[in-house]
Amino acid sequence: MSIIRESDLPGIGKKFVIQARSGDKLVVVIHDDGRREMYHFEDDNADETISQITLEDDEARQIAGIIGGMTYKPKALETIEVTLEDLIIEWARIEPHYKCVDKTIAELEVRQRTGANVLAIVKRNEQKINPGPSDILTAGSTLVLAGERKQIKQLKELLVNG
Repeated sequence: MSIIRESDLPGIGKKFVIQARSGDKLVVVIHDDGRREMYHFEDDNADETISQITLEDDEARQIAGIIGGMTYKPKALETIEVTLEDLIIEWARIEPHYKCVDKTIAELEVRQRTGANVLAIVKRNEQKINPGPSDILTAGSTLVLAGERKQIKQLKELLVNG
């Protein structure tokens, strides 16, 4: 889960600092007059703003509705499924506390213990399609999994509990 810090800006409004799982940082300043300023930083580098935008109150509320899923509700990345008969393809994010972190696919015996396959390992700036048994699972990676529903469930449990 992302970390959100909130602080008062006397005479100005409120500041929210959002640290995303990706490592990016978003700072939102809500002014007392209704304006919103958003600043995007990469990897918590406070010196280098990647982008900045100022919105009026009505624009901010409109975008909040879009982001919040009021006009279109996307399927959550971690539960996206494509069903072909009994085949399920699903995404699973590896959290830092999972027992699988820094272990290889072979060490976990993924295929032998679950019957499911890891189709890809997606990291922030790279992807490995059809990873081999020696590929290491790292925190923050997203795995693309394939198998039957029961196999996917077993694999997700294996990732968490080892």
